[in-house]
Amino acid sequence: MAHELDGKTIAFLAAPSGVEQIELVAPWEAVVAAGGTPVLVSTAPGELQAFHHDTEPADTFHIDKTVQEIPVERCDALVLPGGTTNSDKLRLSPEAVDFVAAIVAAHKSVAAICHGPWMLVEAGVLPGKTLTSWPSLRTDVRNAGGTWIDEPVHVCPELGWTLVTSRKPDDLPAFVKAMVTAFM
Repeated sequence: MAHELDGKTIAFLAAPSGVEQIELVAPWEAVVAAGGTPVLVSTAPGELQAFHHDTEPADTFHIDKTVQEIPVERCDALVLPGGTTNSDKLRLSPEAVDFVAAIVAAHKSVAAICHGPWMLVEAGVLPGKTLTSWPSLRTDVRNAGGTWIDEPVHVCPELGWTLVTSRKPDDLPAFVKAMVTAFM
C-alpha cells in the first residue's frame, strides 16, 4: 500500500469513550499507509478515550470534527470501529445515526468491525446487505433486514454502496486489506 487512497478523506466515527483501540488504530494506520487522510469524528469535541477489551483504558486521541461539523460531501468513505460501549453510545446519538445514514445514501463505502455494525442496524441501512460482525449482533442484523454470516471478512457491493465487515481484532489483517481496496 502506498498511494491507493491519495486525495481521499476517510471518516472514522467513534464515541468520546469506549472504542476498541486496535480497531481504531489498525484501520487508521492502513489509511495513512495508503496515502489517505483519516479524520476522527465523534459526537462531542475534545479527546476520545480508547479501551482494550471494553474495560482497560488505553490511549486518548484528539477528535478532529463532530458529526455536526463535517459534511458528508467531504468524506469519501466511513470506518466504524468496534467496542461494545462505543457502538452502544453512538447509536443513542440521532446526529451520529443520521451521519451514517447520509453516508450510505450518498453511496459511499463503509467498513465496520466487531460491534461497529450496530450503527448500520440503527441507521436502518441493512436490508439487502450481507455482513459479518461480532456474533452477538447476528440477531440484530437479521432483525434489521441484513443477512449475517460468520467469516473473517465480507465485502458486500449490493445496493450501490460497498460494505466491508469483520468479526473481531483477529480479523484486522484481512479487514484492512479489503477496506483499502473498497475505498479506492
